[in-house]
Amino acid sequence: MDLPVQFTEVDGNRIAFYRTGGGAPLVLVHGITTYSFIWRRLLPGLKKNFDVIAIDLLGCGASDKPVGKDYSIKAQSRIIKQALDNLGIDSFHLVTHDIGGGIGQIMAVDYPERVRDLVLINTVAYDYWPVQPIITMRVPFIRQLAMASLDFGIFKTIVKRGIYHKERVTDELMELFWQPLRTKEGRQGFLQLAKCINNQLLLDIADRLKDLTIPVMIVRGDADPYLTPEICEKLHREIPGSRLERIATGAHFIQEDEPERLVALINDFTGVG
Repeated sequence: MDLPVQFTEVDGNRIAFYRTGGGAPLVLVHGITTYSFIWRRLLPGLKKNFDVIAIDLLGCGASDKPVGKDYSIKAQSRIIKQALDNLGIDSFHLVTHDIGGGIGQIMAVDYPERVRDLVLINTVAYDYWPVQPIITMRVPFIRQLAMASLDFGIFKTIVKRGIYHKERVTDELMELFWQPLRTKEGRQGFLQLAKCINNQLLLDIADRLKDLTIPVMIVRGDADPYLTPEICEKLHREIPGSRLERIATGAHFIQEDEPERLVALINDFTGVG
């Protein structure tokens, strides 16, 4: 990220964010195995129309990584709301990815007066997750083993499988993915986030999604090997008036595959394109 990191404090922990552009606030929420760097290719297009705020979840990126704290998507949604309160942001467009999409769903039903509209990109939902390889991190022995010797080669295979345009898996990209995992603290944060994954939190709000009145766009990269198409199809059926966009040349990390396409969709959906 070619932006200075900024911090705001929530519950005694520093939450990192990057901010650029001007206009209506647009909040970007990443998923597991990434942090706010995953949005970097979208920022040039988004900052033309929005005050863009890319947040690092608790335990991720430059945010604090306290041991034994609640990193669940429910807790993360409350932390993001408080962080935005600290910044004086009352309402915002919300763009999310992966488990960030689960956070976005919770925020939409819990704070509908705050979320202007919601974009869910390759999102988790209902009980169709967690998926391999993340689910193995919930097993104590595997967590301990990964803590001691998380293998770069295996991690690169996971990343490469999640990108459609394989030539974009460069050394520079892998350095960005791997950077937080270079330290013991960073690995602890990643493993604690994986440990706190709980799909029951999204099952609990499934019926409330049917009552959403805010605009919702669901974006599916059809080459995503980690999350099934049933997720986006069910969300589209059950969220009134939702819009579904499918991109054949996008895998799980679709921000790397089709950044310009995502920017165009977000601008059109929010009415600025």
